[in-house]
Amino acid sequence: MPAISFFTESVSYSLPQKLKVKRWIKATIEKEGFKLQELNFIFCSDEYLLGINQQYLNHDTYTDIITFDNSEEEKQIVSDIFISIERVKENAKTFKTLEFDEVCRIMIHGTLHLLGYKDKGKAAKTLMTEKEDEHLGYRVEVDLI
Repeated sequence: MPAISFFTESVSYSLPQKLKVKRWIKATIEKEGFKLQELNFIFCSDEYLLGINQQYLNHDTYTDIITFDNSEEEKQIVSDIFISIERVKENAKTFKTLEFDEVCRIMIHGTLHLLGYKDKGKAAKTLMTEKEDEHLGYRVEVDLI
């Protein structure tokens, strides 16, 4: 059975409106022509995500998200997405947006990576932002905003 699950590591965080978020993420995946198998969102601290970044990607920098694509079949989504809640909160202040909106933006960003979108280079980054905005707009369909 396809599943989207939410976990925490080294932070206390509870995502609001979990069922609606699940419907929205699943709809995004299906609109892009993919099939959901298993998608885990792990909300964590800066330090926890830094450790993952160092261990698995050899990057010694803080980041807001790391996406691991564990899919073995094309167009099938099996993944773990790690999100730093501390980065999300800081981003929300920087961009003057609600924390929940920023969490949604980061979640859809990681999901879009799984759907083949990149964010390296100007053209790819522009397309990624356009797709983020497009799919953030679909939150209305599941009464998420």
